[in-house]
Amino acid sequence: MGLTRDFKDTVKARAERDAKFRAALLTTAVEQLLSGDVETGKAVLRDYINATVGFERLARETGTPAKSLMRMFGPKGNPRADNLFAVISRLQKASGVRLGVAVAR
Repeated sequence: MGLTRDFKDTVKARAERDAKFRAALLTTAVEQLLSGDVETGKAVLRDYINATVGFERLARETGTPAKSLMRMFGPKGNPRADNLFAVISRLQKASGVRLGVAVAR
């Protein structure tokens, strides 16, 4: 089920005004990817990208065409690890958020 325009606009508006919300979106996306829920992780990353840097800027910064990035993070997308980590790296730099991995039991 696709997201409605109202929902996407709401996420974008909140991300524009709330740095903690932006950080939480990025963190949640990466946590979902690491936990094995790739579909949710890609969806949250796509929302994060749309709400923050946008695909055009991300394309310039990663050297990957915007349409390719959009496909990667779409429902049928299957990003290669090098592309995925390049995107996460650029998003961290753009946001000022530095993600780390910790052992949890």
